[in-house]
Amino acid sequence: MAPSSWDRFEHDPRPASASGLRASDRDRDVALEVLGEAFADGRLTREEYDVRAGAVAVAKTLGELPAHLEDLIPHAGALVGRGNGSSALPVHQQAVDRWAKDRREAVTGLITVSLVCWTIWAVVMPGGFLWPLFPMLAQAVVVVRTLLQKQDSVERHERRLIQRRATELPPRAPDEG
Repeated sequence: MAPSSWDRFEHDPRPASASGLRASDRDRDVALEVLGEAFADGRLTREEYDVRAGAVAVAKTLGELPAHLEDLIPHAGALVGRGNGSSALPVHQQAVDRWAKDRREAVTGLITVSLVCWTIWAVVMPGGFLWPLFPMLAQAVVVVRTLLQKQDSVERHERRLIQRRATELPPRAPDEG
């Protein structure tokens, strides 16, 4: 079972003991992600989302966050919409899966470049200058960068998933009063 979105905060903002603590950027990002998922699911109108997101973005303390989220966080964790096969996964897990795919692609690229370059070297100039080391080094830098920037990459994927869900919503008919 996926953890609740409340568990993703540095400190659960609901108890009175935590309400006076200053909210971090990560806390506000978690709250904005929950709002984005709710908007993408159609549980918030654009106006509600804008008001709540604006309030969360300027929140100074953790105690200001629950009022904007309590009616949105299900007990089983925040889920993204129902658009594709991975829709039952939390946004964070989808983002981690995408980073893992990036990592696999970087390692596969290193192996492919290495095999091609060393094969050419072995056929054309065995025993000569070891030029295949240079393309291998360049591809190894990509692998190392992918591994070192995991957190940034996951956060970037999370933002993209939320934005994609928000733009995939069908337009709503104006309320007739």
